[in-house]
Amino acid sequence: MALKLAEVRSLVRAALATRPVEIGCDDCLAQVAAYAERELAGLPVSEALRLVEQHLGNCPECREEYEALLAALRGAMQR
Repeated sequence: MALKLAEVRSLVRAALATRPVEIGCDDCLAQVAAYAERELAGLPVSEALRLVEQHLGNCPECREEYEALLAALRGAMQR
């Protein structure tokens, strides 16, 4: 089965975005609440959460979970 040009480009972008040290989705989601809390508080991302930040930039599924959590936290803060 041949890949479409858009699929090849997506794979190349993903390969170029890899780093020597990365975390998987499970590790990312385990830490995403702490990341969201820092963002909402306007605090800089700690070095420990840099891997979460990188993963969210590369993983649409985790990014979607993060954005849903962020929206829920914002809604809770407005009450």
